[in-house]
Amino acid sequence: GLSPYTPLLFSPPCQAKSPHQFTFSPTLSLSPEMSTANQHWIYHERQEAQLCGQHALNNLVQQNAFSPGDLAEIADQLDQMELNYMAQNNEGGVASKDYLKRLAEGSGNVDESGNFSIEVLRSALLSRFNLELPNIKQKGVGDKIDVAELDGFICNRASHWFAIRKINGRYYNLNSTLERPEIISHFKLAAEMEALQNAGYSVFCVLDSLPPSCSNEAMMDLGLSEYWWKEEDLISGKSNATTRADNPWTKVGSGRRLDGKWPATGDGGNGKHVSEMTEQEMLDAAIAASMEQSAPSNYDRDCSLTEEPEEGAPGTVKIQFRLPDGTRAVRRFDSSNPVGVLYAFVANKCPNQRIELRAGFPPKDINVQKGLTIAESKLAGEMIHGRYII
Repeated sequence: GLSPYTPLLFSPPCQAKSPHQFTFSPTLSLSPEMSTANQHWIYHERQEAQLCGQHALNNLVQQNAFSPGDLAEIADQLDQMELNYMAQNNEGGVASKDYLKRLAEGSGNVDESGNFSIEVLRSALLSRFNLELPNIKQKGVGDKIDVAELDGFICNRASHWFAIRKINGRYYNLNSTLERPEIISHFKLAAEMEALQNAGYSVFCVLDSLPPSCSNEAMMDLGLSEYWWKEEDLISGKSNATTRADNPWTKVGSGRRLDGKWPATGDGGNGKHVSEMTEQEMLDAAIAASMEQSAPSNYDRDCSLTEEPEEGAPGTVKIQFRLPDGTRAVRRFDSSNPVGVLYAFVANKCPNQRIELRAGFPPKDINVQKGLTIAESKLAGEMIHGRYII
């Protein structure tokens, strides 16, 4: 359990379709706002490992906006904030029974299978798109707004998260366990939402406008090619509906191996095709792939690691690190040292690797602060998150 100070909603391990999983009617109802002039594409990430929270967010915003690494960083920041609150408000501080119990319980925002809490999803959506995600039962939300006026929803029941999104005037069930997006009747949406809640789901809604859906080829680059579906094919119910991955030009330049298979996308699966991986291998591969995104260069090579000051020396600050290899470290620095020294410290712990460091909540790259001192950048006492850049 979590501490009583920060109530969070857990998402236990995701499962494949269960016999009790709620399904939507694919009945099509047209609304006046639908546009037939432009072709639209629907983004629908499928379930990999147990990352349904990540897929739900990406399907909601219709782009590959969040990686497992992004959400893991936010989860760690939330855990640290909770521990800091307990340390400051419990008698005994870090030695109190409540603090030690919470510390022993591990993360309250992500479990070992990669399932994230609602607070992680909310924080990610707020930091990236400035969108809130209140519960539809929250006072002043569902009782004052027609659900058919909202752009999207995130639904959760114990073991699973999924998104519902309005695209070009139609609502789609974008559950990552489905083979393809399913159309929800526009006029039956309210009844469907009520049925979901009666079935034990928690429903969270987006009150403001979501990012625009895909209506041109350039916008498709925001997502992964194999997850785009042509709207007209979904509407017509074609059994061989077109995805962008069907276009041979999407693989130009990647080449095939001599055995006829496409190259592996990361080391997490040890070169295996995704269909041959275990759930843990898929999770490892997904997290490894998220680390491959480009980022600013390492640290100024001229900035060398200074000696660690004595405990209690004037101007001494203590900084915690979560290193790229997953281990943790705590070190003292002089507050007048440049931020570049932090990069030098991590590089010393993880040699011959390009690294990225983030701090704050939500986590932000501190590369732009390298010229400032630790005091000026207000990093004293912060948790610094490091990750490798491939």
